[in-house]
Amino acid sequence: MPKTTKIAISLPEAILSAVEKERKASGESRSELFRRAVEMLLRRNREQAMSERYVRAYEQMPETREEIDAARYAASAILAGELWQ
Repeated sequence: MPKTTKIAISLPEAILSAVEKERKASGESRSELFRRAVEMLLRRNREQAMSERYVRAYEQMPETREEIDAARYAASAILAGELWQ
């Protein structure tokens, strides 16, 4: 297991109460709950940053008309082979 460090945090009582409720429902320790929450936040921030970089790059170099036509043709060919109900 990776090295861990203990920290102390201050929370408003309402948030601590909600944390305790969630912790008890999930069966996790406080440490597990906070670790999971922080991991989710960090992952969300990374994904958002990646999306923003993608949009900026697309704005700088959008698809050409030929690429759009090729994508439409490929999608049509793929969908034509599907069995539809």
